[in-house]
Amino acid sequence: MGIIKALKCRECNKEYSPTFVYICEECFGPLDVIYKLANNITKQTFENRSDLTYWRYFEILPVEHKKNIVSLNGSITPLQKADNLGNRLGGLKNLYIKNDSVNPTFSFKDRPAGVAVSKAKEMNLPAVGCASTGNLASATAAHASKAQLPCYVFAPFDLEHVKIAQALSYGAKFIAVEGTYDDANRLASVIGDSNGYGIVNINMRPYYVEGSKTLAFEVLEQLNWTVPDVLVIPVGSGAMLNSICKGFEEMMDLGIISDISNLRIIAAQPHGCAPIVDAYKNKSNEVIPVERPDTIAKSLAIGDPGDGSYVLKRLRQFNGIGEEVSNDEIKRAILLLAKTEGIFTEPAGGVSVGVLKKLIEDNKIDRDEKIVCYVTGNGLKTTESILDLLPTLNPVKPNIQLVSAMIQ
Repeated sequence: MGIIKALKCRECNKEYSPTFVYICEECFGPLDVIYKLANNITKQTFENRSDLTYWRYFEILPVEHKKNIVSLNGSITPLQKADNLGNRLGGLKNLYIKNDSVNPTFSFKDRPAGVAVSKAKEMNLPAVGCASTGNLASATAAHASKAQLPCYVFAPFDLEHVKIAQALSYGAKFIAVEGTYDDANRLASVIGDSNGYGIVNINMRPYYVEGSKTLAFEVLEQLNWTVPDVLVIPVGSGAMLNSICKGFEEMMDLGIISDISNLRIIAAQPHGCAPIVDAYKNKSNEVIPVERPDTIAKSLAIGDPGDGSYVLKRLRQFNGIGEEVSNDEIKRAILLLAKTEGIFTEPAGGVSVGVLKKLIEDNKIDRDEKIVCYVTGNGLKTTESILDLLPTLNPVKPNIQLVSAMIQ
């Protein structure tokens, strides 16, 4: 399994033993997992495995013993060649959709939640939990039920009802906070630390974020270990984007890929909660929090993104772009993806597709580039977001002649 060398501060580089610690005692910077990488890992190491879950990459995941893995057995998600969508966007020849809407709880959050709950089990923690904008609540609760650990979810009370129902169905204790995600996050942090609970995206964060980098590993393997030209990534806290970049770097460190200098990263946010994009466009290093997010993309409605400054660094490192789209653009992108590729995404996926469309129209992405657009959640969780754009259903009598006339 993955052998952890240390937890290393992202700011001052101080190293810590891999225990239940998540911020640097010296500078309060976030901690990243550093591995003891074996020199005999090759692409065949992964290709030859029968395990079709993200745990096939266990040498670079932070759980040291297989007996502690908590898995819902979700398969590697599709990387779909999107020729129909590419044609609609102006003749894109190499567009791919990484479709993480088909995970066990129907979002990419199964990756970080699965890793974090597994690590909590390995650490013998008494309970787990999360602060959530919806999808993480379901993913954490599902993995907690599999691990038979108590689970506490802290989330804004106005989440989509489907997401609340999903988390509750797994047995989680749901604390519906009258406030924003950032209010829920503060509550979860204090209660988690005071009780010794593993709050997956707070005090388990060094291990939690490792799950998201498997979105880089899978894309590379699915593209036969070639590096794409452009990644379009929806951004809330920024943790997923930063982790995907870390995944590409680790594959380069292993010698499995040789160069990522031409990779470009696109950070996609919704208008109404786009503090990282605002900082990018203002050429600022300071991400100014959005006090009251106002967007249909609730899974991205994180006004004070924990990894916001690191997303800005990644955009500079990878010659990237930050862009936002309106609610209307999000909804139309959801329908465009569904009608061209048969993929029904929640608004976060509409954000990435909408931003891709905007950047193509602005000639900021070359139509010949190999583009991977990440779709991170299932549209069945958020059907109310597009109801106003769908045709009205009018009942018809079961009369063959009448129906035949309607469909001519």
